Amino acid sequence: MVYMRGFMPWIVAGVVSGFVDWRWGAVSGFASGLLLLVQDRRRGVALDALVLEASTIVYFAVVGAVAVARPHASLSHHTDVLSFAWLAATAWGTLAVRRPFTLGIAKLQTPPEVWDMPEFVRVNNHIAAAWGAGFTFIGVSLAVAGAVDAPAWVGITAHVVGLTAPALFTKIHPARAEARMAAASQQAAREVGAAHER
Repeated sequence: MVYMRGFMPWIVAGVVSGFVDWRWGAVSGFASGLLLLVQDRRRGVALDALVLEASTIVYFAVVGAVAVARPHASLSHHTDVLSFAWLAATAWGTLAVRRPFTLGIAKLQTPPEVWDMPEFVRVNNHIAAAWGAGFTFIGVSLAVAGAVDAPAWVGITAHVVGLTAPALFTKIHPARAEARMAAASQQAAREVGAAHER
């Protein structure tokens, strides 16, 4: 899935942070995010399809600067919550400015003639909202789990649910919308044909 590529820097940062520390995690997240962005731009991917990647680079640049300047800062204990809060803010922010971050990604997989259709934009609003809800769910769940010292499986479950649900929605929702549009188009054609017969 195209969306999953945008999460690679977060995975890299999480693994490196777990084995080394949060400074190297942030640096590796920044480096891998920048590498992916450069690769995509060289392949001709438009900037509007790289909103998540650009946001990721900004996040790791800021967190990395703090991590290097203050390696023992209390922020190091909250990067899991902060990272999902950042992703949620990215998703909700793009919706607030009426440019859902999924729009550019969807354009990579659809013909240009559908890009200006209201249904295309509406579907992308729904998909971006699903990801925003998933990120928000994970961030809030991790914050609550940390506050009550919940077992590790709670955080793992939150990650699975918060990422799987929007991924499934992203796969299913466009197909359903396309089926609805096709059915509406056929109905309109039948009505026009019936009107001509009269």
